[in-house]
Amino acid sequence: MEDLFGDYLGFIEEVKEFFLQLTDFILKNLHISFVNFEKGKGAFVEALYKQRGKLARKFMHTGMAGLVALGMVIAPVVAQEFPGRSVNPWEVNSPSAVLSASTDDMEVNTLISDKMRDKITEYKVQEGDTVSTIAEKFGISIDTIRWQNDLKSKDSIKVGQTLEILPVAGVAHKVKKGDTVYSIAKYYDTNAQGLVDFPFNSFSNDETFELAIGQTVIVPEGIKPSQVLWQPLARVKQTTPDAGSVTALGTFVWPAGGQISQRFSWYHKAIDIANKTAPNILAADSGTVVVAGWLDGVGYGNRVVIDHGNGYRTLYAHLSKVSVVVGQTVARGNVIGKMGSTGRSTGIHLHFEVIRNGVYLNPLSVL
Repeated sequence: MEDLFGDYLGFIEEVKEFFLQLTDFILKNLHISFVNFEKGKGAFVEALYKQRGKLARKFMHTGMAGLVALGMVIAPVVAQEFPGRSVNPWEVNSPSAVLSASTDDMEVNTLISDKMRDKITEYKVQEGDTVSTIAEKFGISIDTIRWQNDLKSKDSIKVGQTLEILPVAGVAHKVKKGDTVYSIAKYYDTNAQGLVDFPFNSFSNDETFELAIGQTVIVPEGIKPSQVLWQPLARVKQTTPDAGSVTALGTFVWPAGGQISQRFSWYHKAIDIANKTAPNILAADSGTVVVAGWLDGVGYGNRVVIDHGNGYRTLYAHLSKVSVVVGQTVARGNVIGKMGSTGRSTGIHLHFEVIRNGVYLNPLSVL
């Protein structure tokens, strides 16, 4: 009996020793495997670092390619789930990038967009068109069409002919070496400020209005020299009444005296009054000053905006001096500043705007 008990204890000890050795064996192997894994990971990271991301980009590209392939496979299936119709997204036609303003169908009238034109466009002459009707359709002069297309007479156009149409009345000028906005304006008998104010003329330097040789600029109201006009224009320079004057039908006093150098248009919602003596600027009506100074360093330059409390606001820009502050109440005819040439300006003048309930009015209608 004692022998059996002794054998049993011996067996237990052997089993215990076996599991101890097995555990030690497993731990040693796990440690070796872990060390080898760390060495491999270190080598992999070092390889990525040495390649400076090249291997990583390969993995990324492979992953993205897989996602794209998956999308192409499931896209038709997803498309069939749209309610009411079955659409294959790979068969949908791309929309046209350009919408034509004309049509080859002579039975259909050309529709001219009301959107302001930012560049020279093309127009195909239709049955019944004349230079005069085309000019009226685009809101430009017949001489503008004549000069741009080198027409010899009013009757020299024909059906199917393509004409170049300027965005405004005037001329298009290709810049040559030595050209400036001042020399171009003088050559075409117009105002340099008009070239600067036309919003789609670009400059190499917005502060000096430098032009690039070879670029084309639009010269609003420009006239080609030494040519007899087909459509005579009233180019009389209008002198304003004295500052503070009220005309018969006016509701505001004239803010300054001088010559009207630029009139109201779709791209210039104001009148410009030029005067080399740089006189004082007067408030056109009583109100409260809501803007005073040069807020953004460009554009209007020094300016004053007056809220007249009846839906009207007036703006006075390019001032050399501002004599009021925000919140100040002014009476009609009070001095608010001095005429100047700050901001986007080519010479001493006042840029004067009238706004009623957010709508720009021609100042000549209320002065």
